Amino acid sequence: MSIKHGLLALLRQDPKYGYQLRGEFEAATGATWPLNIGQVYTTLTRLERDGLVRAASSEGDGRSMYEITDAGRAELAGWFDTPVTRESRPRDELAIKLALALAVPGIDVSAVVQRQRMATMQSLQELTKLKRGSRDSEISWQLVLESMIFAAEAEIRWLDHCEAMLLRHRGKASTAPKAAVPAPEEEATR
Repeated sequence: MSIKHGLLALLRQDPKYGYQLRGEFEAATGATWPLNIGQVYTTLTRLERDGLVRAASSEGDGRSMYEITDAGRAELAGWFDTPVTRESRPRDELAIKLALALAVPGIDVSAVVQRQRMATMQSLQELTKLKRGSRDSEISWQLVLESMIFAAEAEIRWLDHCEAMLLRHRGKASTAPKAAVPAPEEEATR
């Protein structure tokens, strides 16, 4: 998700100040994506430049209230209508880390997998506790929380799969027939 679309979504109902947008964004996402107020205002400046928002009013202290434009509403509708593709998501750092661990000699890939599994299990336990305590909270936070739980569960399943693949690979490597290497004296007589 882009901050741009998040801010447009929050402005859809009524005009807001930057600090309001930041607070509502964090409340809607359960603060899983904390925003720096500078990010909010930088994004608002770009949205205004692109004609997607405009300053609705300005206070004497220099604070501006922003509202979405028709072009902003169209951009937001297009974003909601377009499915998120796997290619548009950020790179998977864990997959890249494991691939590089396999490529770099001397790295204990199994240990990397185990440490990650333990960290992910701990995170899953914390998320599950949060879920138990959030039964009456807003549905937006519950959806974000469920997404994080499902992602952690999927990561654990994937790590189990990685470990099984590593074991199969090691088994094949240790049982593979070794190429006949001529003895040094045979090599010299050729």
